[in-house]
Amino acid sequence: MNRKLRAILGVKGFLCLVSLIMVVLALVTYTAVITITPTKQFNLGATTASWTVYINEVDEVRYLPGTGTPAGSNPPVGSPVGDPTKYAFNVTTDAGGACSVKIELTSAVDNLKFSKFEIRVKWWNTTSAAWEDATLKDAETGGSNKTFINGLTGGDVGYIQHAASTTRCYLIWVTYSYDLVDTTTDVTVTFQYTPLPQ
Repeated sequence: MNRKLRAILGVKGFLCLVSLIMVVLALVTYTAVITITPTKQFNLGATTASWTVYINEVDEVRYLPGTGTPAGSNPPVGSPVGDPTKYAFNVTTDAGGACSVKIELTSAVDNLKFSKFEIRVKWWNTTSAAWEDATLKDAETGGSNKTFINGLTGGDVGYIQHAASTTRCYLIWVTYSYDLVDTTTDVTVTFQYTPLPQ
């Protein structure tokens, strides 16, 4: 085959082909190295609480986390900044991106016991040193304002849309009515938060 190739190309053509192959093999290559740094925007705060509710209570409020008597009836006292026992979750974003937090229950509250279980969110305003109502949305980005997440309806969710370059502590507050039965069996409610970087 080598002789046939020489015959077709001639000696000069064959030498050109060999030179071209050598040039291709000698090409300079460049590389770029990227360091990927994962950044955590969401921090979980209080993960457990015990609330006492009374039979035939209507439109009562409890907080997660909370203080007072009965337990959970008042929001935490003092600044929650740096104290995860005083907030449900904390979100810290840099200039690179905002974050939305999806809030829901893992399963609906028993509507044979509760006639109301409305979930809302508050955020800590460091300027006024007070808890203020957060705006719930019905979509991860944009969407309409939502008054509350209905804990009696499975799959009902709400979103907190947290802006870039912002740090805030949030707590959960629930308005409930336990007025349908006189059952005193413990009820377990599990909140679920899903951070969604934007």
